[in-house]
Amino acid sequence: RHLTDISLLQRYIHLRYVNLSENKLRDLSPLSSLTHLLWLKVDGNLLTSACMQELPYLQIISFAHNRIKDMEGITHPRLANLSLKGNKIKAALGLSQGQLFSLHILELRGNKLESTAGLNLPKLKTLYLAQNFIRSLEGLEGLGQLTTLHLRDNQLETLDGFSSTMKCLQYLNLRSNAISNLQEVAKLQVLPMLRALVLLDNPCSDETDYRVEVLVMLPHLERLDKDFFEEDERTEANKIRQQRQEEEQ
Repeated sequence: RHLTDISLLQRYIHLRYVNLSENKLRDLSPLSSLTHLLWLKVDGNLLTSACMQELPYLQIISFAHNRIKDMEGITHPRLANLSLKGNKIKAALGLSQGQLFSLHILELRGNKLESTAGLNLPKLKTLYLAQNFIRSLEGLEGLGQLTTLHLRDNQLETLDGFSSTMKCLQYLNLRSNAISNLQEVAKLQVLPMLRALVLLDNPCSDETDYRVEVLVMLPHLERLDKDFFEEDERTEANKIRQQRQEEEQ
């Protein structure tokens, strides 16, 4: 409705679900009186900041497709799901684990991130970082409960940065990066629960015996790209792994 002013909402203090998407809002301060708010969607506005007055019960916010440049000022203690998809964020700084102890899902697709530094959110379970400009993985050791990580369409050339403290990570999507050396996959051995890996559209996925070579390095993997491993692939990988171990000895 091309709204630019939502001050009228201040009087509706018992509102719990508010959708203000596809307007022309630059200011959300009138929402500070809505202390019962549980769910807020403000996609497709003209917001340059996600900073708001702390709302005690707010659990889900979507700021997708605005003009937000940083993540400062998001302090809602019960926030579980936060989307900042399609903004202009260059650094993953500003989110405080001391205030966001309930955050489980963070959506940062389609921003301008160059690194993962600053995402120290130990309760996070799902993290979407696709379609950024990420060249380096930093600060991931604090993501001890993360189960799903999307890094599709970035600029990763190496797989340095993963940590053994990421003991819950099961699904990792690295499609459409710049990983050319298949030996980089060996660095994922530090992830004890990794079961599904996507490497399509990386140069290394064109190498000979690609699937078997990945399985040699990651024997607990169940699925590579779109396909689960067949029993004959697993048998061949076990044989190659054993031969190489004997040769090393």
